[in-house]
Amino acid sequence: VFAVAAMHVAGVLAARFGSARVVRLTVLLGPLSLLGVGTAGDLLQLAAALTVLGTIHGTLDVAMNAHAVAVERSLHRHVMNGCHGAWSIGAVAGSLLGSGAAQLEMSRALHYALFAAAAVPAAAAVGTALLPAEADRAVVEHGERQSGPLGWRAGWTRRVLLFGAMGATVLTCEAAVANWSGVYLHERLGAPLGVAGLGYVAFTACQTLGRLVGDRLQTMTPAVRLVQLGTLAAAGGLAAAIISPSPLFGVLGFAVMGLGLATPLPVLFSAVGHQGAGGAAGPASGAAPALARFTTMTYAGILLAPAAIGGVADLVGLTWTLASLVPLLIAVAGVAGSCRPYS
Repeated sequence: VFAVAAMHVAGVLAARFGSARVVRLTVLLGPLSLLGVGTAGDLLQLAAALTVLGTIHGTLDVAMNAHAVAVERSLHRHVMNGCHGAWSIGAVAGSLLGSGAAQLEMSRALHYALFAAAAVPAAAAVGTALLPAEADRAVVEHGERQSGPLGWRAGWTRRVLLFGAMGATVLTCEAAVANWSGVYLHERLGAPLGVAGLGYVAFTACQTLGRLVGDRLQTMTPAVRLVQLGTLAAAGGLAAAIISPSPLFGVLGFAVMGLGLATPLPVLFSAVGHQGAGGAAGPASGAAPALARFTTMTYAGILLAPAAIGGVADLVGLTWTLASLVPLLIAVAGVAGSCRPYS
């Protein structure tokens, strides 16, 4: 919740001071705030530590994507898919580190302290390679820098609202796989517990591989086509998993869904960022405010989807609940033509 709330402020900060400065600060504070979670002695301290961690996470998320847009404009080529692929790799690496620490019966405090000791110097070193603040500033048609206040209303446009709804749908489907694919494979298809978890593993692995080649695909394929083909493939994969007669085909269905959802979200992030930075749609107030609004809407899918899916599943069953996501993905493909100006 605090991560989502912080995204509004992050847009203003990144637009005013430059996304690189915000990234440098928050990427250093992140591991340290995680250490606070590991050393919390009671519920109140844990809540405070998680509040700080969520705030830093939300701020960093917006600033990183805004900086990726600045890098794309500087290099004149696509990098957003690779950036999101790196995020996926980091998520898997973090899970493996956590599992290893638990296997060694390492305390959370020691685990997070060792992680901070390694991550903070690495982040400080990498941060020196980021672009200067000038790279974030929008330039209007006659070469004048965009001026005026960057407040709470900055970044809200019809296109951002449309893209935000599309992104929220995509992340709702991702959250459904993360939280419910194992339950579905185990309870509906009779998969053993060890096999049931492979649905999300296959989804994540294929999504990561798709993102690592996504920038090359975007160079050869218009953005609108990537979003359309990706969401349609994801809809087909989810449908295949739902009608699958066996756990094996269910896992394969989730794998296809992961491939399909590899590129749509990075493409949408890039489209929103370039719109805010004065892309094909004309000059705007900057990438960061637009991305802050888009990210807030998009991450609402992760925040609300698991509980909503569970509640609906209690009423109509998990199979029908997951099936209801298929037409939503098809709907995203139907309105994906809004990406055309940034293809």
